[in-house]
Amino acid sequence: MEQKKILIITYYWPPAGGPGVQRWLKFAKYLPEFGWNPVIYTPENPSYPLLDESLLKDVPQNLEIVKTKIWEPYQLAEKLNKSNKKFKAGQFDVGKNQSWKSRLSIWVRGNFFIPDARVFWVKPSIKFLEQYLKENKIDVVVTSGPPHSLHMIGLGLKKKFPALKWIADFRDPWTEISYYKHLKLTKSSDRKHRQLESAVFKNADITLATSYTDAENFRKAGANAVCITNGFDESDSAPINVVGEKKETTFTLSYIGVLEQLRNPENLWKVLDELVKENKEFADHFILKFAGRVDDKILQSIENSSLKNHILNLGYISHDKAVEEMANSNLLLITNFPNESSQGIIPGKIFEYLATGKQIISFGPDEADVSRILAETGAGKHFGYEDSKAVKDFIIEKYELWKKGDLLENTQNIEQFSRRNLTKKLAEILP
Repeated sequence: MEQKKILIITYYWPPAGGPGVQRWLKFAKYLPEFGWNPVIYTPENPSYPLLDESLLKDVPQNLEIVKTKIWEPYQLAEKLNKSNKKFKAGQFDVGKNQSWKSRLSIWVRGNFFIPDARVFWVKPSIKFLEQYLKENKIDVVVTSGPPHSLHMIGLGLKKKFPALKWIADFRDPWTEISYYKHLKLTKSSDRKHRQLESAVFKNADITLATSYTDAENFRKAGANAVCITNGFDESDSAPINVVGEKKETTFTLSYIGVLEQLRNPENLWKVLDELVKENKEFADHFILKFAGRVDDKILQSIENSSLKNHILNLGYISHDKAVEEMANSNLLLITNFPNESSQGIIPGKIFEYLATGKQIISFGPDEADVSRILAETGAGKHFGYEDSKAVKDFIIEKYELWKKGDLLENTQNIEQFSRRNLTKKLAEILP
């Protein structure tokens, strides 16, 4: 039987690093097993915040990749203020850390570039893909955001080809994401964002969400929404049995990935500072490991505490190495935005954490989807940003088990989150 063709419009593609690239890279890897032949449409000259050459190994050899040039204003923004580099990853200074240049840059970003600074790729892409669709048989088009401007490409193509089957994939929410309220939007800009979001919800045949709560919120906003979470790839999990020397002599709490100010678990750093001061045995064994890009202000704050001599900062490392560092840890840290509107955000790294069998300590709002996953899998515990005593008790409990050699690994009920099984679920709902 001839395979159907699915055109995937994505900004992030190898050698881009970070979690944004992996969702559709993995879908593209496994879709042919379920009767779908993927075609990738991506920028020829993107401005990626992170690079990871190791992800290139997952790109199928015969995959058709179509590219066109994009113009982005980030080089101009970075000349105005070096901290604007964070914008490319959806990050920026907040509160007392904001300079006047940061405030100005955030205002410009939110009000001049709607929905985001990749908006200049929309019209050229619609024009290019209109011709491409006339010359090539495509059964389904997917747009993946953020950047949510890519959904504007899907909306434009849907208007030109009403019979076209279009899936809008929201890796993160649009107007409901935590940093949206920090964009210093005027009333007219806010209205424009919401009108565009609504148009996507109402015109896309299917809206994909990466969490249960987001899917429910999208349905309430008029979308035909389905939840397909992110996951872990069994082939990436190969190094998890690696046992390094440090694992036997140090009790390591690791954060793998990007950590920005809006997801900073200050209560955790305070608890760890107290433990290092109060418990000499714990202090002798404890290591706080970072593998990824951690905001300078967060690092500076931790280094000014008693934790200074317990930090191992590896910086940004390849995805393969990141999985290995997860395996050589005892506790894995995951953080989310603290407000209630972020209950539905499930950071992609949690699934790779699950695959290691290591215990997870999570921070975020009450009744978060992450908490549900941890409960279903028995993989750890979720806390609020005001919890301190419960956090301290949890860490001490795991430390005492580690000392006895009883900190057991656990991988129950995680097969539902394998990339292959998730791709099968995707193939079953494709129109």
